[in-house]
Amino acid sequence: MTARLDRLVRVELRKLATTRLSYGLLATSAGLTALWTTLEASRAGTSGGPAPLSSYSGLTSIVTGGVWGLILAAVLGVIISSGEFRHHTATLTYLAAPDRSRVLAAKAVAGAVGGAVFGLAGYAVAATVGLAFTAARGYHVPIGAITFVNWGFGHLAAGALLAAIGVTVGSLVRSQLAGVIGVFVWSIIIESLLGGLFTALRPYLPYTAATTLAGTPLGSASFGPARSTVAVGVPLPFAAAAALLAAIALTGAAVAARTTVRRDIT
Repeated sequence: MTARLDRLVRVELRKLATTRLSYGLLATSAGLTALWTTLEASRAGTSGGPAPLSSYSGLTSIVTGGVWGLILAAVLGVIISSGEFRHHTATLTYLAAPDRSRVLAAKAVAGAVGGAVFGLAGYAVAATVGLAFTAARGYHVPIGAITFVNWGFGHLAAGALLAAIGVTVGSLVRSQLAGVIGVFVWSIIIESLLGGLFTALRPYLPYTAATTLAGTPLGSASFGPARSTVAVGVPLPFAAAAALLAAIALTGAAVAARTTVRRDIT
C-alpha cells in the first residue's frame, strides 16, 4: 500500500530531528551570523561601514543581516535529499515507500520546516546583536515592533522556500558535496557577479529574492561587486518574491520527479 504523505512527512521530520548534522549545521549558522553581524555592527557609523545604528537604514542592515541562516537553510535542503544516496539508504526508503514522488514531496515539506527554523534562528541572532549594540551605544531604537515581526516572518518564509529549493537541487544532482558546493558558489559568487553586472536582473535571482523577502535591503546581502550597487534597483514585493521562490522549487521538483528520482538506485 502506498504510504500516506503525512506519514512520510513525519518520518522525514523525525530523521531531521534525530540527526546530529542538523543541529551542527544550525549551530554553524548561528555562529556565522553572530560573527558577521558583530563585525558589521562594530563598524556601523564608521568610514566604509554601515550607517549609524541610530538610523533606520543602519539598524536595518544589521538586524536583517542573518543571511547565513538562509544560505545554510538551502544547504540543509540539499543534505536532506542527497543524504539518502550518500549513505546508501535510498533503496530501503523506496522499498518502504515505492511512490518516489511522494517521498520527494515529503522531503521538501520537511526541508521547508527545517529551513524555517534556520531562517528564524538567524534573524533572532542578528536582531539580538543589533539591538545589543544599539543599547550599548545609548541609541533609541528607530524601528517599530511591527516591522520586527514582519522581518521575522520574512526570514521564516525565506528559509523555508530556500530549503525546499535545496531539496530539489539535492534530488537533481544526487551528490551531496556537489550540491552543497553549488549552493555556496551560486549564493556567494554567481549571484554577486550577476547582480553587480546586471542590476535589473538582481531582484529576480533566488538568493537575492529570499534576502529581500526577509527585509534585507536589495544588494546589501551580496558579496563582492554587487555590494557597490546597493542603491540601484527596486526589490520584488513580498508576494512576488515568495511566488518566484515557490515556482523555482516546484519546477525543480517536477524536473527531479521525472528524471533523477526515477533513476536506478542500486
